[in-house]
Amino acid sequence: KLLVEKAHAAGIRVMLDAVFNHIGDQSPQWQDVMVNGRQSKYADWFHIHDFPVRYTPTDNFEYAADANYDTFAFTPHMPKLNTANPAVQNYLIDIATYWIKTFDIDGWRLDVANEVDHHFWKKFRTAVTAIKPDIYILGEIWTSAQSWLQGDEFSAVMNYAFTGSIVDFFAKQQLSPSQMVHKLNAQLMLNRDQTNQVMFNLLDSHDAPRILTVANNHQSIVKQMYTFMFLQQGTPDIYYGSEYAMTGQQDPDNRRPMVWQSDEQDASMYAFLKHLIQLRHDYQTVLSEGTLSWETDDHKNIVSFTRELGQTKIVAIFNAGHTNYAIPTAIDGAHIILEQLYNDQIIEPHGFIVTISNQ
Repeated sequence: KLLVEKAHAAGIRVMLDAVFNHIGDQSPQWQDVMVNGRQSKYADWFHIHDFPVRYTPTDNFEYAADANYDTFAFTPHMPKLNTANPAVQNYLIDIATYWIKTFDIDGWRLDVANEVDHHFWKKFRTAVTAIKPDIYILGEIWTSAQSWLQGDEFSAVMNYAFTGSIVDFFAKQQLSPSQMVHKLNAQLMLNRDQTNQVMFNLLDSHDAPRILTVANNHQSIVKQMYTFMFLQQGTPDIYYGSEYAMTGQQDPDNRRPMVWQSDEQDASMYAFLKHLIQLRHDYQTVLSEGTLSWETDDHKNIVSFTRELGQTKIVAIFNAGHTNYAIPTAIDGAHIILEQLYNDQIIEPHGFIVTISNQ
């Protein structure tokens, strides 16, 4: 409670992570089912095919092929909750509302949200917004999530489908500029503008390799991606430690403890992201509400876009190719607000330029 109060005083909002799809096998509810079987008052809290509950252990603690109850993935220690059961609904909603009423949290991040039925999420939203109307409800959905974003369930989702295209273009070089733009536009077209403005955009997370590792430790490419993402609609996310250039393969390597030792922190990456965050704050209106238009050159691997609102125009040009790119014409009347590997109308490989002008 003190943490939230101190955070709010500093202008920081706090979001907690909720796992409402499944529960641990040491929970009292599941333990009661283990003891009492079909007679347990919690028997209908789960998706149990027959009694008694059972599975065959394997060498992998996280895997069982023959559990006779539904689980998260194939993990026998995480039985799936029956969220269609009113008793389960009440139990989970009591948890969600408790943390808002007692601790004044500002958001819920909902784990494995796509495996929980829509009826429950509608009740969930009604309950939490009744207490805090502007609470941020973030679903973990790895694919397009249009059906959850109609205004009666989530505020946004972890935008893997959108920002994955950025990673595939810049870091993995699996897409051409026009292919990336097509994929980005396809995602934007699925949602209302108001939804796109608050989507949770990310390059890495606890469930994905760290972005510097994906980019083969090329910091210039990572800086391209962060800049590109920060200039799009949505809420840009920085995974802990990425501001200090932490690396890591897939879980658990990407979940290593935060590097607190100053001699192991990358000060240049920290300074760059700090600058980028300030840029986002300075131009948040045009970056959130401005129009978006694209230009691409598949032959030279160049992508550029313009964000425009009223008299304000931001132009960004990115060189993802392997040769220098000469900007065809001077950017008249434009003020450079961010650049990398740019000099005298030339953008080097992995470089970019971002300009702003008032028409």
